[in-house]
Amino acid sequence: MKRELVNSEEIKIQKVESLLNQYGTELKRIAYLYVKDHSLTEDILQEVFISCYKQMDYFREESSHKTWLIKITINKCKDALKRWSFRNIIYKENLDSSLVETRTPEFHTVSKLDDIQLAKHILALPIKFREVIILFYYQELSIEEISLLLDLKSNTVKTRLHRARTKLKDSLERSGLNG
Repeated sequence: MKRELVNSEEIKIQKVESLLNQYGTELKRIAYLYVKDHSLTEDILQEVFISCYKQMDYFREESSHKTWLIKITINKCKDALKRWSFRNIIYKENLDSSLVETRTPEFHTVSKLDDIQLAKHILALPIKFREVIILFYYQELSIEEISLLLDLKSNTVKTRLHRARTKLKDSLERSGLNG
């Protein structure tokens, strides 16, 4: 009995490690785009995989592991943004330049459109608009998937996506970039 429990835990650890290797970088990007702080991003990522480990037995296979982990990440980010200490002590107005210097697939994609400025404008959007832009364009999730992840109606997601695009376009035009 004890041996079976140890084997079960080892299998669970291996599964979590596999998910970390497979989705860790993607989840880290999502977390950073929410909280705009590298050390807080690392903390959130640890919390995500601790939750993943604890809840692995309860995963119902109703969605993919990727979708499940993105939802956990988003919730952990929202929790971090709600904390008093984050809002009042850690808040940073300026974009950390190391994000822009890191050449990830997302930033290679936007590099043709003056990637540094575009990243700054996306990160300057309010969180409710930023999250739909990130999930739709960078994670390539459908409206329905975003709706499930954020627990919103599809029409609300569509509206936020439209408003986010409009705000982004206006912001880019004001700064002199072609939106």
